[in-house]
Amino acid sequence: MTQTATTQTPAPSADPVLAGFRSSIDNIDAALIHMLAERFRITQAVGAYKAQKDLPASDPGREERQIARLRKLAEDAHLDPDFGEKFLRFIIDEVIRHHEQAKNAG
Repeated sequence: MTQTATTQTPAPSADPVLAGFRSSIDNIDAALIHMLAERFRITQAVGAYKAQKDLPASDPGREERQIARLRKLAEDAHLDPDFGEKFLRFIIDEVIRHHEQAKNAG
């Protein structure tokens, strides 16, 4: 059975409320990307410094302190702390990979 144009629901983008929500999400996504880019610019500088000073690529003590701190922030913000930790661990793993590359390049 095919629907005619008069019985079809409007495209979600035609809904102004949904469009407003999506616009806000798009703005937040853009801010997240810019913030991650800035974070990685700084951690790349850290990696270069660690390579120059022959320091280890990772700092497990700091990583655990950061995870504990950000889990608390997630709880305070009503964000699932397990999700926050997974997200941060993903970032930390990527930073360590960059630091190892910097060390191996030097």
